[in-house]
Amino acid sequence: MRDILISEVGPRDGLQNIKSILPTEAKKRWIHGQHQAGASEIEVGSFVPAQLLPQLADTAELVAYASGLPDLTVSVLAPNKRGLEAAVKSGAHKGSIPFSMSESHSIKNVRKNHPQMLEEVRSCIEFLRQLPRDRRPAFEVSISTAFGCTIEGEVPEDQVLRLVEQIVALGADEVCLCDTTGYANPVQLARLLEAVWANCGRDKMDSVHLHNTRGQGIANALRAVELGITTVDASLGGLGGCPFAPGASGNIVTEDLVFLLESMGLRTGMDLPRLLEVREQLQRDLPGEELYGFVAAAGLPKTYTAAA
Repeated sequence: MRDILISEVGPRDGLQNIKSILPTEAKKRWIHGQHQAGASEIEVGSFVPAQLLPQLADTAELVAYASGLPDLTVSVLAPNKRGLEAAVKSGAHKGSIPFSMSESHSIKNVRKNHPQMLEEVRSCIEFLRQLPRDRRPAFEVSISTAFGCTIEGEVPEDQVLRLVEQIVALGADEVCLCDTTGYANPVQLARLLEAVWANCGRDKMDSVHLHNTRGQGIANALRAVELGITTVDASLGGLGGCPFAPGASGNIVTEDLVFLLESMGLRTGMDLPRLLEVREQLQRDLPGEELYGFVAAAGLPKTYTAAA
C-alpha cells in the first residue's frame, strides 16, 4: 500500500542539467537500485535530439531495460509528436510533453509559441487515439513555469488557467503543475492548485513537479500533499533543473522527501536506508558532480521508523 507516489525524475531531469555524461550501464544500475529501493515510477530519459542533450541519447535503451523491471511505470519526456512517436516505439508506459506558461520560455525551450504548442498537443493526442489501447501510453502535459519565469518574471495566473483549460479540452489524460524555476510559495501553490481543480476537475491533476532552487521545494510539496496531491516528482540527490531557464537548478531531494512523508506516517513504498545506498553509488558514478540533501548529510535519526 502507498499513500504518496514519489516519481523519480533524476535519470532525466537530473542528468540533463549536468556536464557529465553518465554511462548507460551506470544509469541502469541507478534505475535498478532505485526500483529495488521501492520506486514504482521512474522517468528514465527524454526523446530529444542527441546533439541538444547528449546526456540522454540512450533513452530508448533505458526504456527497454526498465520495462523489464516488475511493477515499474517507465516514463519519458517527449518535447513533441516526433518524440512521442519514439516513446511509443520504445514501449514507454507514460509520455510527458512540456508546455511552458511563459511564452518566452516556451520558445527558448521547444521553439514554439503558445498557439503552436496547443497544436502540438492536439497532434500528439490524435496520434495516440489511433493506437490500440494496449500500445497507448498515458499522456501528461507538464504545465511548466506555472509560478514564474526567469525570462519574463511574473506569469499571470489567469493565463495559466486559460491554457490549462484548453489543454484539458483537447483531451490530455492529465496535467502536472510545475515550478520549473523555483519561484513558488505554499500560498501561491494552494491558490493555483485549487483554481485548476475548480476549472478542470480534480481527476485531471494529481501531481506536482517542484524545484528547491530557493529552498521552498519541500514546503511546497508538503502543502500540495495536505491539499490532496498524491504524486510528487523528486530527484535523487537533488540533481536537476532546466538548461533553458537560467538559474533554474535543484529538484526536490528524493531522500529528504521520503524522510518527511514517512516521518509523518504517510507511506511512500520507499526503503530509505536502501535509497541512501543508491545515492552513494550514484555519487561514485558521478564523482565530479555535487549531490544535495540534508538526510544524507546528517544521517537517519535513531527514532526514525518508516510508515507502516
